[in-house]
Amino acid sequence: MKASKYKFFVFVNLMILFNSFNNYYLAQTKQNSIIKLFCVQSVKEEMLKAEMEYSEDIANETCKCYYAEFTKTASHQDAKTKCKLEIQESFKS
Repeated sequence: MKASKYKFFVFVNLMILFNSFNNYYLAQTKQNSIIKLFCVQSVKEEMLKAEMEYSEDIANETCKCYYAEFTKTASHQDAKTKCKLEIQESFKS
C-alpha cells in the first residue's frame, strides 16, 4: 500500500513539474509571436516610408535578428540599430 501511495505522489509531482515547463515555453512562444507581429509591421512601415519595395524575407530576417539581439542586450534601440545595419549590408549585394 505504501509503494502505491509513493508512486502516486511521484506521478503527481512529475505532472506538476511538466505542466510548469509547458506553461513557461508556451508563454515564451506567445511573447515571441507578439514581438514578431509588431516588428514585422514596424519594418513594413519603415520600408514603405523609405519608398522601398516591401519584402517579407527582409522583414523576417530583420525581426529574427532583432529578437536575438533584444534578448541579449535588453535594449530596443541598440537591437534595432544593429539589425538595421546588418540587414542593409546583407541585402545590398
